[in-house]
Amino acid sequence: MLDVQDLDLSGLTADSRQVKPGYLFAALAGRVRDGRIYIEEAIARGARVILATHGTKISAQGVLLLEESNPRKKFAQIASCFYKKQPKIIVSVTGTNGKTSVVSFVRQLWEHLGVLSGSLGTLGVRAPGVTFPGGLTTPDPAALHAILADLADRGIEHVALEASSHGLDQCRLDGVHLAAAAFTNLTRDHLDYHGTMTAYLGAKLRLFNDLLPKGAPVVLNADDPAFPIFRKAAAARDARVLSYGLRGEDLRLVTGVSTESGQMLELCVQEKLFKIHFPLRGSFQVMNALCALGLVVAMGWPVDAATAALTTLKVIPGRLQCAATRFHGAPIYVDYAHTPAALETVLTALRPKSKGKLLVVFGCGGNRDRGKRTQMGVIAARLADAIIITDDKPRREKSEDIRAEICIGCPKAYNIANRYIAIQFAISLLQQDDILLVAGMGHEQENIVIDGKVQLCDDVAMCQHAVALADTSADHLGEGA
Repeated sequence: MLDVQDLDLSGLTADSRQVKPGYLFAALAGRVRDGRIYIEEAIARGARVILATHGTKISAQGVLLLEESNPRKKFAQIASCFYKKQPKIIVSVTGTNGKTSVVSFVRQLWEHLGVLSGSLGTLGVRAPGVTFPGGLTTPDPAALHAILADLADRGIEHVALEASSHGLDQCRLDGVHLAAAAFTNLTRDHLDYHGTMTAYLGAKLRLFNDLLPKGAPVVLNADDPAFPIFRKAAAARDARVLSYGLRGEDLRLVTGVSTESGQMLELCVQEKLFKIHFPLRGSFQVMNALCALGLVVAMGWPVDAATAALTTLKVIPGRLQCAATRFHGAPIYVDYAHTPAALETVLTALRPKSKGKLLVVFGCGGNRDRGKRTQMGVIAARLADAIIITDDKPRREKSEDIRAEICIGCPKAYNIANRYIAIQFAISLLQQDDILLVAGMGHEQENIVIDGKVQLCDDVAMCQHAVALADTSADHLGEGA
């Protein structure tokens, strides 16, 4: 087997524009373009090694061609060897929803327990002295291993990272030395990429079937219908299973009561009962916290101290985040919910908290799974009292067509293309005791419009600005009355 050190590389990339002298260029096949069409450009920029699928031909002298049946997997393995260092403890989380919350909670719990730790995923990299936004939930192998090596150099030995279905399918996490893994849930998402739920499930299972070492512990959601499938995969790897949820054997929610500042919980953690105040809203966040607690306990931290640390967890940007409150007390929440299950979960969580009406603003992304659009409209019609459909990254599709497909499921919804105007309108409807949810964008701060130009779009900032304008107008009306 070829030793990566023998290649004497100065760097590696799958983007021909980033190639520098002495680099390895991975000519990977994409959904739109075959990376092999950029081989000549990469060689002209100084690539020393080309990694590509079998049957690739190059004519340049002095350039090594590595042919692999699975060049994506090989690229990840080479990246792992090239960067060498990784934090000692790396745990990974997969699932349709909750990944970002879980990895953030794991990092927060470790920090409270006195451990230098980091998280990596949709929100980017978060660690002591390191904070920068992310692009992909799971970065490409070269970027991922560079980040892990940098964190290790900084003395950060514990990291929680998200494993997206795209990342797993494209072997981006291959070469990462995992200590434990978790599964949150499986609902419809990314079928534009995977095609079927079976293929989507298969991508998630790669984390347990292919990447997790034998005997490593796993944390699984006992309430999810896919739980038996993941438990079987864990058993095949001789893994110790910690199950969580209402039916969890190891981490179970016994009771939960909402309070003004969060929830009072009774938990059963490894046969010990705990009563704690959980500072976040939504039963789904309790489940995410239990998943995170399972990973921390699985890595050897004492149950009592780890469970007590749940009381210190802080809200995550764009995850049921209270962005603003109107002068009469009506709150506006921002959430990343962009799948049918996620939208249903968040609306269900907010419904009991509203003494008045529950309003929702949302849209669906273009050039993605079209089947979920009408489904989300149906869910909104069932759970919300007023619905405002708007744009959410239409990409190369006509935004009016996307909104029309959503409105099939909620024909009485307001249809307002401009997202800020939609938020303004929804806020103008808010009465005392009402609640508004702005869903879909969450933490994101850009909106890709149809002509390909990028328009800055921050739901939290827009909500705050719209509330300030609305309340200022209300003050003036009051003064003139």
